[in-house]
Amino acid sequence: MARPNLLLLLLPALLSAGSTGRPASSTNLGGIGGEKLTHLRFFFHDIVSGPQPTVVTVASGASTNTSATFFGLVSVFDDPLTVGPKPTSQLVGRAQGLYASAAQDSMGLLMVMNFVFVNGKFNGSTLTILGRNQIFTKLREMPILGGTKAFRFARGYVQARTHSFDLVTKNAVVEYNCYVLHIDE
Repeated sequence: MARPNLLLLLLPALLSAGSTGRPASSTNLGGIGGEKLTHLRFFFHDIVSGPQPTVVTVASGASTNTSATFFGLVSVFDDPLTVGPKPTSQLVGRAQGLYASAAQDSMGLLMVMNFVFVNGKFNGSTLTILGRNQIFTKLREMPILGGTKAFRFARGYVQARTHSFDLVTKNAVVEYNCYVLHIDE
């Protein structure tokens, strides 16, 4: 009979130990602070041709040139990110990474990239994105896997929408909307 009484005595202590009195979205993680949702919008300039390309092909497969999807093509890039769609618009950062044509039946790229911010509130911070980019789909979505500095513990997603694509030069401007959950320091 002593055990049920002991459990009744400990129950209020056990219940209060697990409760912080805060909603889950603002949980304190080791004294760092709560989470914050940040929306970022900028334009990615993928310059394939011209005097200063920002994309370089580094590998291709034996059948890449005969493939309708350029299967096996791997390119690295260091593309400017700007506030507006014009290349002369204010620079926000750089998109640095690689993309590979990884689908044989449709134009699907494996994107591995960091958004490196060089101006403004997030100067010196990065976001890491990894995912499938079906470039001929109107709106694409890829996950945010992490970040640094202002974006520590980042997670979320990006939405990409082609703003313009030149069929002759193959240069593209892509609008990115980033929805980032990160620690609010």
